[in-house]
Amino acid sequence: MRALSWHGKHDIRCDTVPDPRIEHPRDAIVRVTSCAICGSDLHLYDNFIPGMKPGDVMGHECMGEVVEVGPESRHALKPGDRVVIPFTISCGDCPQCRRGNYSVCERSNRNASLAEKAFGRTTAGLFGYTQLTGGYPGGQAEYIRVPFADTTHVKVPSTLSDEQLLFLSDILPTGWQAAVQLGIEETDTVAVWGCGPVGQFAIRSAVLLGAKRVIAIDRVPERLDMAAAGGAMPIDFELESVMERIDDLTNGKGPEKCIDAVGLEAHVSGHVDSMYDRAKQAVMAESDRIHALREIIYLIRPAGTISMPGVYGGLADKVPLGALMNKGITVRTGQTHTQRWTDDLLRRIEEGQIDPTFVITHVADLADGPALYQTFRDKKDGCVKVVLKP
Repeated sequence: MRALSWHGKHDIRCDTVPDPRIEHPRDAIVRVTSCAICGSDLHLYDNFIPGMKPGDVMGHECMGEVVEVGPESRHALKPGDRVVIPFTISCGDCPQCRRGNYSVCERSNRNASLAEKAFGRTTAGLFGYTQLTGGYPGGQAEYIRVPFADTTHVKVPSTLSDEQLLFLSDILPTGWQAAVQLGIEETDTVAVWGCGPVGQFAIRSAVLLGAKRVIAIDRVPERLDMAAAGGAMPIDFELESVMERIDDLTNGKGPEKCIDAVGLEAHVSGHVDSMYDRAKQAVMAESDRIHALREIIYLIRPAGTISMPGVYGGLADKVPLGALMNKGITVRTGQTHTQRWTDDLLRRIEEGQIDPTFVITHVADLADGPALYQTFRDKKDGCVKVVLKP
């Protein structure tokens, strides 16, 4: 089959690789009808997160048709079922899964010892996202093997298009969880740093959840226009001071709730802390550039809440812990507990409360994936979200 494989920094190839097969009685094989390039895939493309091996199949946003089912998953799936595959692999029965904490499933990471070395304890297995999270082949391919398939799937109706459903795999529930974690009240101003796909869904989620005002911070015109169309007040950080504009909008008090949808590759120039991060990153003394998070900690209103869907990979320096502690700030983090939210979000899609297709700017064949990784990374050609058709 064809698949997009990682071969090193900035080297993604459309290779011919062996077809997946049933390896465990709870497995299923899914023929992929649509997949997508995620912003967090760019951290692998740029080689900022360790644990990738040459030939690893990329991708964790996919959906398709079940073609084969292991004997222990036949109570839940059958060939012909149309499914979205959550990026978080969950056993459904460990203590964390029973609590709905699917992204920290205790059983699905087959390389748990590596995760323990990196994080102190293991987290869930993820598709296409380094050996640290299990080394599972991803979904940017013609077929994918789904472990724990009886619990790692979302059945979807035939009445909706792939484009309406695909993002249930990751970015829609990720943006939703980011907003839900804030505990939004009707008097709240919510500020969202980063208007990529996750930021876009976080903005619309905050609006749906009743925020008084939503502010969107980015520098890419297409992203800011998309955020404004979703109900946010845009701030272009290259054209105006984020601090001055937010102070103006909040009477000098700051937003009550903030979302960091940027993560470890903050792009900003002309700031001392950003130059410091890039210098330390260049000599491998630091892995993450956290300008956005620092700015949030300084600008948020005391006793506010920060939600962090943006991916961080390792170590960061100059974290303003004094401001964080003395201002009484609550921080909510974590990979998305995808299956916790998908039933509700599917209902909202069916009822027309949200149409996820707005974020798609590019649809292409799987073979065009390597070139589109660069287009997406460089934010060229108005690229906000790429969907690939195997």
